[in-house]
Amino acid sequence: MVHRRRLDRLDRPGQAPSRLAVSAVHFTPGARTAWHSHSLGQTLYVTEGEGLVQSRGEAIVSVRPGEIVRTPADEWHWHGAAPDHFMTHLSMTEGDAEWGEHVTDAEYHGRATS
Repeated sequence: MVHRRRLDRLDRPGQAPSRLAVSAVHFTPGARTAWHSHSLGQTLYVTEGEGLVQSRGEAIVSVRPGEIVRTPADEWHWHGAAPDHFMTHLSMTEGDAEWGEHVTDAEYHGRATS
């Protein structure tokens, strides 16, 4: 099965004086990012569906519309849609992203907590 994610830029990043990047990110069921971190942190605002978020070494957390997830600077994490749900979130970041390894199916299917 192929899982897809689509990124719609809502800004023009890197335009001085702001370094804020804002995107609407759409995930099909089961789709997720790779492990990654942001040099100045990231804020997610879930707008549709149901998703999963995990910081390295922590439990997987389910997220729903209206919920806000704040990830501190340089914290490795991933996020994506729940197995049976689409999910869209707004992503607000500043600074650079560093991308790591893909999230394995075993990591993705860990036990979620609400």
